[in-house]
Amino acid sequence: MVDRSLTLMAVHAHPDDEASSTGGVLARCAAEGITTVLVTCTDGRCGDGPGGVKPGAPGHDPVAVAAMRREELEVSCAALKVTHLELLGYADSGMMGWPSNDAPGSFWSVPVAAAADRLAVLIRRYQPDVVVTYDENGFYGHPDHIQAHRVTMAAVALTGVPAKVYWTTAPHSGMAALGEALRELGVDWAEAEMTEDAPPPQIGLPDAEITTWVDTRAFGAQKYDALAAHASQSENIEFLRMGKERFTDLMGVETFLRVRDTTGAPLPEDDLFAGLR
Repeated sequence: MVDRSLTLMAVHAHPDDEASSTGGVLARCAAEGITTVLVTCTDGRCGDGPGGVKPGAPGHDPVAVAAMRREELEVSCAALKVTHLELLGYADSGMMGWPSNDAPGSFWSVPVAAAADRLAVLIRRYQPDVVVTYDENGFYGHPDHIQAHRVTMAAVALTGVPAKVYWTTAPHSGMAALGEALRELGVDWAEAEMTEDAPPPQIGLPDAEITTWVDTRAFGAQKYDALAAHASQSENIEFLRMGKERFTDLMGVETFLRVRDTTGAPLPEDDLFAGLR
């Protein structure tokens, strides 16, 4: 038990990542009076531009895209009632293998220790009880997600501050249901043909391996609105097509793997702050 206000810090790679994987817990924590800190590592410049123009295509202006995505991020944070938004300010590295991976200032090209020092400053400032980030594969292999994992775990080791650390994940059963829903909408999604018995490699976990299931359905509308704030990004449009009710049904329970705990809270658990209140 702690005798001060609890604090959650979520470390994400790009604008919009906060909504898709942790929008529910951010909104739920805010409603419970918990201080929420969102750290966004990159500027999202390798995302879609206005009208869906892709990186490298004529009319794609990385600086303008970064500015647009900053505005979208602030709207998302308002929807989720995030207490503090912190930007590490690195350039989006693009997908694995893109030339932008090695561009000066890209997050992927920055030494882990240097970025971890910057994140450690924020951890010491905010003293989060719980830190959330990605697994070693960045959930699906994006270089900025992998780097966010490495940087976060290095900063946690430097500071020793958080009582609990979690990696975002998804149950194979839930991924199969989401894939089916998208297929019904006519979306050619890589996971749409997946079944619980045959998930794609390195994405999510078998249901039995997930340690923490947080029911955020009461905050589904806020999560939907936060994702809608990032509607410039084409992958988000597909989820929005479900409508708020179906979206909440499919994405209203957020799941995590607990990787650090000093509380002794038993597993499985349904609260990131189990053992702290």
